[in-house]
Amino acid sequence: MDIVEHNVNNNRIAEIISNDIVINNLQDALDLIANISYQEINKIIIKENNVTSDFYKLRSGLAGEILQKCVNYGIKIAIVGNFEKYESESLKAFIIESNRGNQFFFVTNVSKAKEMLIKT
Repeated sequence: MDIVEHNVNNNRIAEIISNDIVINNLQDALDLIANISYQEINKIIIKENNVTSDFYKLRSGLAGEILQKCVNYGIKIAIVGNFEKYESESLKAFIIESNRGNQFFFVTNVSKAKEMLIKT
């Protein structure tokens, strides 16, 4: 895993670059949050395929647990991917609600991720 730092309007954003799953469980998410926080960054871009498929099954509870930790630690995350392929109505609703907020976003590209992460 590599971390590329972007600076957008004086906002530091960490982009996770990996061909592997980086977040398999809650502990992986906490480790990533700790790593980024140690670098004094509170905004993360990660690709859809870097997060376990269980995350996208809301019944697993993983998405909710990770979102709660992000809120607790003041971390904003944008997940970049193609989310239209998911058929779950619950997930679609979760994505819509997340994108209305200011903490957790589901977007189609890195440019949109940066835009969403720097909004207040």
